[in-house]
Amino acid sequence: MTRPVLATLVAVPLLLSLLAGCGSGDDYSAYCDAVSAHQSDLTKDFARGEAGLLAAIPAFEDLRDQAPSDIRRDWGTLITALTDLRKALDDAGVKSSDYTAGKAPTGVTAAERKAIVAAADKVSSTKVQEASQHVQQQARDVCHTPLTL
Repeated sequence: MTRPVLATLVAVPLLLSLLAGCGSGDDYSAYCDAVSAHQSDLTKDFARGEAGLLAAIPAFEDLRDQAPSDIRRDWGTLITALTDLRKALDDAGVKSSDYTAGKAPTGVTAAERKAIVAAADKVSSTKVQEASQHVQQQARDVCHTPLTL
């Protein structure tokens, strides 16, 4: 086999796999429809800060479920961190808005406070922030729809 033929046989499948990731497949169509459908509500949620992010978990779960494989893990990372924070707050019987200047409300035990702080640190971790940036970039680049988390 000559080099040009061999190169073509290798390049064509590679090119097709790259084109499949450019938003033309059904995989991205359903995902982009979901991104567009959630955009307005998510914009309102994001305006509410941390409480809004926690309220947005069901929308994030829907987006994760619709997401193509290349971005699904990032959605999972973001959702897990937010779900852990919501659970820590729920276990303590408080809302994120109950915190004033970073101080826990009355009645929160040291163990509950520690769990909340650990969960909040996870949300602000580099791994979660990078996942957030990836899903935002994907929404802009592939779906042409901005999501600002």
